[in-house]
Amino acid sequence: MMASLTNPAIWDEIEKSESYLVCCMFEEAITLSSSVVQRLCKADYSEAIQDTELVDMLESAGMVYVQSLKELGRTSEILNELSILFGSVTSIPVQVLLTGSCFLISDESISDLPELLKDFLGKWRLVDDEGQRYVLANAENSNGAYLKGLDGCCVLEIEKYLEVAEVYAVTLLGKVLNDTDHAIAWVEQAELHEGNRQDLLRRLRSLYSLKATKSSQDVETPMYEIHTDSGQDTISGVEQASSVTSKVSHSLNGRNSVDKESILKLSKRVEPCFWWFRTVTLKFGDARLVISHGKIVLWGSFVLFIFYVLRKKQASLKGIVSKQASSVKKALMDMWQLAFSVQVNPLAAVQSLPPTSR
Repeated sequence: MMASLTNPAIWDEIEKSESYLVCCMFEEAITLSSSVVQRLCKADYSEAIQDTELVDMLESAGMVYVQSLKELGRTSEILNELSILFGSVTSIPVQVLLTGSCFLISDESISDLPELLKDFLGKWRLVDDEGQRYVLANAENSNGAYLKGLDGCCVLEIEKYLEVAEVYAVTLLGKVLNDTDHAIAWVEQAELHEGNRQDLLRRLRSLYSLKATKSSQDVETPMYEIHTDSGQDTISGVEQASSVTSKVSHSLNGRNSVDKESILKLSKRVEPCFWWFRTVTLKFGDARLVISHGKIVLWGSFVLFIFYVLRKKQASLKGIVSKQASSVKKALMDMWQLAFSVQVNPLAAVQSLPPTSR
């Protein structure tokens, strides 16, 4: 009974916080979304709501919270704020954690990100009974951010665990921080199935060999050769120096492209979550109108619904209109007949009155 009373109200507050985000009212969105998460993390709320709906509520409110922090220019505070809001690193929903990591990588604020992701991955233990899944390695409470198994332990799908592991090992350590050795060492000791482990190791080793090839190309040619025998030798040394400089510049551009490619790949993973909040700007002279994709979809759906209702009720509407038209026509006819039905004697003005009898 309690869930039936509270669930609609909670969803209404989540939708209201999303509306604040769309309308660029980021402070209000942070306040309302954090209030929802704090109430959902309490025992009396979490026990009254089903696991699947509770997970969706926490994820939706967390996404509004993270995006609002980014829009306010507080990207560097995302990790600390999420840990405080959810209570522990394992209480943060995976989609919220990946979105915050993407924001931090794009903003180059990754000082604490490797340690947090490593801590998150280390909290889960791989089990193989009843299918592939991860459960919390200890009795730490996740505050309803994950589904519960039959044994009461919090369960994490293996695909979501691999997404976080890929971001940590391949994207963050391998591509952004250029620490491939550390990434390979972690993958070899991590809680992974052998097939998934070999796949990550193959990607890291190919990345390592690519970087080794580029570094060898950078150092195999000297920067310049000094020749004092002739001016032509000196010119050739300058040409070699310029060619090597171009190679170094090309190598640096290649590294930057790898980093950008990894960030774009990670951004595509969470891009569908932001489509609803993107805006379209319309200019009418000096006036500007900003409309979000969500509002366009809602108003378009409303217009199509009205059009559908009009087409569906076309016959009845025609009957109503024709009936009203006939009523108006009949009323006009009655008024016309009433106005010209009075008998008037045209000689009344010239006839004399009859004499009065005494």
